[in-house]
Amino acid sequence: MFNSPTIRLILLTLTALVVSATPIEAREPIYVVNGTIVESIKDIPQEDIESIDVLPADEQTIAKWGTEASNGVILVTLRYDTPASFNYNGTNNYTDYLASTVKWSSTMPAERVSLRIVVKADGRAEIDEVLDSTSRQFLKRVTRAIDTSPLWSPALRDGKAVESQHLVNLKLPAGKELPIEQGIILL
Repeated sequence: MFNSPTIRLILLTLTALVVSATPIEAREPIYVVNGTIVESIKDIPQEDIESIDVLPADEQTIAKWGTEASNGVILVTLRYDTPASFNYNGTNNYTDYLASTVKWSSTMPAERVSLRIVVKADGRAEIDEVLDSTSRQFLKRVTRAIDTSPLWSPALRDGKAVESQHLVNLKLPAGKELPIEQGIILL
Protein backbone atom coordinates (compact mmCIF):
# COMPACT_ATOMS: atom_id res chain seq x y z
CA MET A 1 0.00 0.00 0.00
CA PHE A 2 2.82 2.44 0.89
CA ASN A 3 4.98 2.38 -2.21
CA SER A 4 6.12 5.99 -1.94
CA PRO A 5 9.81 6.26 -0.98
CA THR A 6 8.96 9.19 1.34
CA ILE A 7 6.30 7.25 3.24
CA ARG A 8 8.54 4.17 3.48
CA LEU A 9 11.36 6.35 4.82
CA ILE A 10 9.07 7.90 7.43
CA LEU A 11 7.82 4.48 8.54
CA LEU A 12 11.39 3.09 8.65
CA THR A 13 12.52 6.13 10.66
CA LEU A 14 9.67 5.64 13.11
CA THR A 15 10.46 1.95 13.40
CA ALA A 16 14.05 2.82 14.30
CA LEU A 17 12.75 5.23 16.95
CA VAL A 18 10.55 2.68 18.67
CA VAL A 19 12.81 -0.37 18.77
CA SER A 20 13.24 -1.37 22.38
CA ALA A 21 13.24 -4.43 24.64
CA THR A 22 9.42 -4.49 24.73
CA PRO A 23 7.37 -7.08 22.83
CA ILE A 24 6.72 -6.35 19.14
CA GLU A 25 3.01 -5.66 19.76
CA ALA A 26 3.91 -2.88 22.20
CA ARG A 27 6.22 -1.12 19.73
CA GLU A 28 3.41 0.26 17.62
CA PRO A 29 3.12 4.05 17.52
CA ILE A 30 -0.18 5.86 17.86
CA TYR A 31 -1.73 6.66 14.49
CA VAL A 32 -3.75 9.89 14.39
CA VAL A 33 -5.76 10.57 11.23
CA ASN A 34 -7.32 14.03 10.94
CA GLY A 35 -7.18 14.35 14.73
CA THR A 36 -8.69 10.93 15.51
CA ILE A 37 -6.68 8.02 16.93
CA VAL A 38 -6.97 4.94 14.70
CA GLU A 39 -5.50 1.42 14.88
CA SER A 40 -3.70 1.48 11.55
CA ILE A 41 -3.12 3.56 8.45
CA LYS A 42 -2.38 0.65 6.11
CA ASP A 43 -5.81 0.78 4.42
CA ILE A 44 -5.68 4.49 3.59
CA PRO A 45 -5.09 4.98 -0.15
CA GLN A 46 -1.79 6.78 -0.65
CA GLU A 47 -3.40 9.37 -2.94
CA ASP A 48 -5.75 10.42 -0.09
CA ILE A 49 -2.85 11.42 2.17
CA GLU A 50 -1.94 15.09 2.18
CA SER A 51 0.83 14.90 4.77
CA ILE A 52 2.45 12.66 7.39
CA ASP A 53 4.27 13.96 10.45
CA VAL A 54 6.25 11.76 12.83
CA LEU A 55 6.42 12.86 16.45
CA PRO A 56 9.19 11.34 18.58
CA ALA A 57 8.47 9.58 21.85
CA ASP A 58 9.55 12.53 23.99
CA GLU A 59 8.07 14.19 27.08
CA GLN A 60 6.06 16.71 25.05
CA THR A 61 4.46 14.03 22.86
CA ILE A 62 3.66 11.80 25.85
CA ALA A 63 2.20 14.79 27.74
CA LYS A 64 -0.15 15.51 24.84
CA TRP A 65 -1.09 11.97 23.75
CA GLY A 66 -0.60 9.96 26.97
CA THR A 67 1.58 6.96 27.76
CA GLU A 68 0.37 5.18 24.60
CA ALA A 69 2.61 7.67 22.76
CA SER A 70 5.74 6.21 24.37
CA ASN A 71 6.53 4.66 20.99
CA GLY A 72 5.88 7.83 19.01
CA VAL A 73 2.95 9.27 17.11
CA ILE A 74 2.27 9.35 13.39
CA LEU A 75 0.01 12.25 12.42
CA VAL A 76 -1.76 11.78 9.09
CA THR A 77 -3.67 14.57 7.40
CA LEU A 78 -6.01 13.48 4.63
CA ARG A 79 -7.05 15.60 1.67
CA TYR A 80 -10.60 15.55 3.06
CA ASP A 81 -12.49 15.31 6.35
CA THR A 82 -15.32 13.15 5.00
CA PRO A 83 -14.72 10.66 2.16
CA ALA A 84 -16.86 10.62 -0.98
CA SER A 85 -19.70 8.12 -0.94
CA PHE A 86 -21.93 6.53 -3.54
CA ASN A 87 -25.51 5.45 -2.94
CA TYR A 88 -28.04 4.55 -5.61
CA ASN A 89 -31.16 2.46 -5.01
CA GLY A 90 -29.61 0.85 -1.94
CA THR A 91 -26.29 0.10 -3.65
CA ASN A 92 -23.39 1.87 -1.93
CA ASN A 93 -20.63 0.05 -3.82
CA TYR A 94 -19.77 1.79 -7.08
CA THR A 95 -18.21 -1.32 -8.62
CA ASP A 96 -21.40 -3.30 -7.90
CA TYR A 97 -23.42 -0.49 -9.50
CA LEU A 98 -21.24 -0.62 -12.63
CA ALA A 99 -21.46 -4.43 -12.77
CA SER A 100 -25.25 -4.23 -12.78
CA THR A 101 -25.31 -1.37 -15.32
CA VAL A 102 -22.77 -2.55 -17.92
CA LYS A 103 -24.46 -4.85 -20.42
CA TRP A 104 -22.15 -7.87 -20.71
CA SER A 105 -23.88 -11.23 -21.13
CA SER A 106 -22.65 -14.49 -19.66
CA THR A 107 -22.05 -15.82 -23.19
CA MET A 108 -19.42 -13.13 -23.84
CA PRO A 109 -15.76 -13.66 -22.91
CA ALA A 110 -14.60 -12.54 -19.48
CA GLU A 111 -13.12 -9.04 -19.51
CA ARG A 112 -11.48 -6.84 -16.91
CA VAL A 113 -10.89 -3.13 -16.47
CA SER A 114 -8.98 -1.26 -13.75
CA LEU A 115 -9.48 2.49 -13.57
CA ARG A 116 -8.58 5.44 -11.42
CA ILE A 117 -11.60 7.70 -11.23
CA VAL A 118 -11.98 11.21 -9.87
CA VAL A 119 -15.13 12.22 -8.05
CA LYS A 120 -15.47 15.93 -8.78
CA ALA A 121 -16.68 18.47 -6.23
CA ASP A 122 -20.09 18.45 -7.97
CA GLY A 123 -20.36 14.63 -7.51
CA ARG A 124 -19.63 13.61 -11.12
CA ALA A 125 -17.35 10.61 -11.61
CA GLU A 126 -14.77 10.81 -14.40
CA ILE A 127 -12.05 8.45 -15.54
CA ASP A 128 -8.66 9.87 -14.60
CA GLU A 129 -6.52 6.98 -15.82
CA VAL A 130 -7.02 3.58 -17.41
CA LEU A 131 -4.71 1.28 -15.45
CA ASP A 132 -5.62 -1.94 -17.27
CA SER A 133 -8.20 -3.09 -19.80
CA THR A 134 -8.53 -6.41 -21.59
CA SER A 135 -10.67 -5.04 -24.45
CA ARG A 136 -11.65 -1.71 -25.97
CA GLN A 137 -15.28 -2.79 -26.31
CA PHE A 138 -15.56 -3.54 -22.59
CA LEU A 139 -13.76 -0.29 -21.69
CA LYS A 140 -16.21 1.68 -23.88
CA ARG A 141 -19.20 0.13 -22.09
CA VAL A 142 -17.73 0.82 -18.66
CA THR A 143 -16.89 4.39 -19.70
CA ARG A 144 -20.48 4.92 -20.89
CA ALA A 145 -21.79 3.58 -17.55
CA ILE A 146 -19.50 5.94 -15.61
CA ASP A 147 -20.48 8.93 -17.78
CA THR A 148 -24.18 8.30 -17.13
CA SER A 149 -23.91 7.17 -13.49
CA PRO A 150 -25.75 8.94 -10.67
CA LEU A 151 -23.88 11.60 -8.73
CA TRP A 152 -21.74 10.75 -5.73
CA SER A 153 -21.78 12.66 -2.46
CA PRO A 154 -18.37 14.32 -2.84
CA ALA A 155 -15.62 14.32 -0.25
CA LEU A 156 -15.69 17.28 2.14
CA ARG A 157 -12.85 19.37 3.48
CA ASP A 158 -13.74 22.04 6.05
CA GLY A 159 -17.37 21.67 4.98
CA LYS A 160 -16.63 22.29 1.29
CA ALA A 161 -16.85 19.71 -1.48
CA VAL A 162 -13.45 18.62 -2.88
CA GLU A 163 -12.25 16.15 -5.52
CA SER A 164 -11.17 12.67 -4.49
CA GLN A 165 -9.68 9.68 -6.30
CA HIS A 166 -10.89 6.09 -6.22
CA LEU A 167 -9.94 2.78 -7.84
CA VAL A 168 -12.43 0.71 -9.82
CA ASN A 169 -11.65 -2.93 -10.64
CA LEU A 170 -14.41 -4.62 -12.62
CA LYS A 171 -14.51 -8.10 -14.16
CA LEU A 172 -17.52 -9.40 -16.07
CA PRO A 173 -19.32 -11.67 -16.41
CA ALA A 174 -19.26 -12.52 -12.71
CA GLY A 175 -17.82 -15.94 -11.93
CA LYS A 176 -16.22 -16.42 -15.34
CA GLU A 177 -12.43 -16.69 -15.39
CA LEU A 178 -10.26 -14.62 -17.69
CA PRO A 179 -8.42 -16.64 -20.34
CA ILE A 180 -4.80 -17.40 -19.56
CA GLU A 181 -2.49 -15.23 -21.62
CA GLN A 182 -0.27 -17.18 -23.96
CA GLY A 183 3.40 -16.28 -24.19
CA ILE A 184 6.72 -17.56 -25.44
CA ILE A 185 9.72 -17.77 -23.14
CA LEU A 186 13.03 -17.30 -24.89
CA LEU A 187 16.03 -18.93 -23.28
